[in-house]
Amino acid sequence: MFHVYILRSSSRQLYIGQTNNLQVREKQQINKTKKAARFIKNGKEFKLAYSEQYSTRLEAMRREKQLKGWTRAKKEALIKGNLMLLKKL
Repeated sequence: MFHVYILRSSSRQLYIGQTNNLQVREKQQINKTKKAARFIKNGKEFKLAYSEQYSTRLEAMRREKQLKGWTRAKKEALIKGNLMLLKKL
């Protein structure tokens, strides 16, 4: 399985990524290991805010790209599970 995830920083910044092992990737990002994204290493503390599962890496990569193109308001609606607002945006 592949996952698309959104991390939220203590300063409310959002980071979107994808991985085939969400638990390991989350630990890498939160602990700022060598394999953490550059954006994460320079930021504050991050926590998992949202995730989705996909059966192929290609599907996860497409969804990651889609989410990165969304407005902040749309991302927040997704995180909160507000489908009505998400459709309006």
